[in-house]
Amino acid sequence: MPKVHLFIPCLIDQLYPEMGVALVKILRHFDFDVQYDEKVTCCGQPAFNAGQTREARTVARGTISTLCSSAISPDTPIVCPSGSCTAMVRNFYPELFAGEPEERDALSLGSRVFELSEFLARYGILDKLRGEYRKRVAFHNSCHSARELGLRDDFQALFKNIEGLELINPSKEPVCCGFGGLFCQKFEGISKGMAKTRLEQCEQSGAEVIVSNDPGCIMHLRVQAAQLGIVTPISHTTELLVAAMGL
Repeated sequence: MPKVHLFIPCLIDQLYPEMGVALVKILRHFDFDVQYDEKVTCCGQPAFNAGQTREARTVARGTISTLCSSAISPDTPIVCPSGSCTAMVRNFYPELFAGEPEERDALSLGSRVFELSEFLARYGILDKLRGEYRKRVAFHNSCHSARELGLRDDFQALFKNIEGLELINPSKEPVCCGFGGLFCQKFEGISKGMAKTRLEQCEQSGAEVIVSNDPGCIMHLRVQAAQLGIVTPISHTTELLVAAMGL
């Protein structure tokens, strides 16, 4: 039974554990031996995006120390249910730890961390992923997934064998939901306007469900949808797949 290690983002750990539970169900369904270390807390992205490099490095050191420890084989892939956190580790840890003692581990870790759809594609699981979900689904691709990881059309393959699922792309290009970590606090008015635009795009497309691969986007869209009186459910990719597969 192949091993896989989890990197659970802080938002899922603290606010949406059901998303992490759904991820475990999917991986176990495909006979992976799922490992997890609760010492991993945060990738350090909030501080990094705010320009607090020293603080971000302190947090990220804990992640590197745990995921690169001798307890985890360097051949074990790491799955993260967040495009944003995956991008932080893969693309920005090398920058954050350039010239630091952890530089080599940072580079190694980045090559082993995968967003869920990446992982399923890389390990030949997509064609085995089957189920039924008879709804029109608008997929919100997070900015980091599209622009930092280069995942633009990959999600079509993720849902291609789900019977009855009609996948809707609410816009030709990836559109930001307005979350952006501290951006939604520092520029609240702009952030709310961006979320409203994105939600309206999904509503106008006829979506019955909005799905995203990023817990930050989901949190922001749920809050703004409630304020706007929009009742369309907003779920994580893992939750939709679990429902479709009957797990």
